[in-house]
Amino acid sequence: MIFIKSVYAQCPVCIVTVGGGLYIAKKLGIDDLLVSIWFSALNTAFALWFASLMKKKLLKRSLLWSIGFYLISLWYLSFTNQIGHPGNTYLGADKIVFGMTVGFFLIYISAFLDKYIRRKNHEKVVVYYQKVIIPVIALILTTGFFMYLLK
Repeated sequence: MIFIKSVYAQCPVCIVTVGGGLYIAKKLGIDDLLVSIWFSALNTAFALWFASLMKKKLLKRSLLWSIGFYLISLWYLSFTNQIGHPGNTYLGADKIVFGMTVGFFLIYISAFLDKYIRRKNHEKVVVYYQKVIIPVIALILTTGFFMYLLK
């Protein structure tokens, strides 16, 4: 136990699972706004995990990786003509871009909340898998909120 290092990463298995779920959701006709929230959360979680693998301090900056993945995703979606459709907007913004932005910030807020709870509890979790439970609950609540607004 003395030689075991702590891991500060998102679960790669969870990341792959969410990716598969997003593909199925898109095929089932679920609204782009809702799918893009989860897509961006996946991207941001992957960036956090990826940054934790980097050896050099400069490359360990998770925010830079997250922004990079966000911009690459936007470029790809624009390049493949998946964003920018006139009827696919919410509050004047493209649904996919809006959802991706919400998902991006949601993961960072969840990570901050997890760290805050740990700090208040003497660096211990309140419940097992707290680092996973907080973002999933935040994503479910946010998705439900936007589902309600879209109806």
